[in-house]
Amino acid sequence: MPFAVITDPFFYAVAIPAVLLLGVSKSGFGAGFGSLAVPMMALSVSVPQAAAILMPVLLVMDVLGMAAFRKDFDKDLLKFLLPFGVLGIVIGALLFKLLQAHTVAGIVGVFTLVFLAQRLVFPPRPDSAPPPRWLGALLTTTSGFTSFIAHAGGPPITAYVIPLRLSPVRFTATMAFFFFVVNLAKWIPYGLLGLLDWRNMATSLVLLPLAPIGVWAGVRMARRISQVLFYRFLYLGMALTGVKLLWDGLA
Repeated sequence: MPFAVITDPFFYAVAIPAVLLLGVSKSGFGAGFGSLAVPMMALSVSVPQAAAILMPVLLVMDVLGMAAFRKDFDKDLLKFLLPFGVLGIVIGALLFKLLQAHTVAGIVGVFTLVFLAQRLVFPPRPDSAPPPRWLGALLTTTSGFTSFIAHAGGPPITAYVIPLRLSPVRFTATMAFFFFVVNLAKWIPYGLLGLLDWRNMATSLVLLPLAPIGVWAGVRMARRISQVLFYRFLYLGMALTGVKLLWDGLA
């Protein structure tokens, strides 16, 4: 049946916590954790199928995130980031059938762990200069690319935005608007690649009610947490993401 949903209990055992984790990350709290959603679901289905199932869920989460933080985003930073994010989507669409998802996962995992190691070994001084714009362009393009391949766009762009020292709410709001545009740009190429079939979309509808629950929980935490603790959770999320993606790449 073309409209039949996935019925495997193991799929939902990994998909439900993955969607809730993604919702919390969409609110900015523990933002690095969001990249774990596809690897978790890939324990039951293929990476492209997991990415396709999450498309409608991501759209709802992005809209909820923007509504919650509609007055808090950094307009100038967003204007700089968006063109490079869309450029990464275009590159991802062109190379999608040439690259294995686990290869991309491994590369993102290595990059994430190297960034964290650099931050721990050489912590930034309070008066240190922000990263150069060319690095921001490169990391944001990489973010769009890895987001298209496996919804793993968080670590690259986070590596650029963290040193800018935005407040938790401003960081969260800017990322919410950025990923709304990036995820919206994926729909046409995903459709052309045949990933948006009826079974995946029907399964996505089953998971959709979890989206506002995760975002609501994350928004409440993001507005109540201190900046120091916020970034500690961010680093923890990126560390777990890096290890998991590297493991997927090697496996």
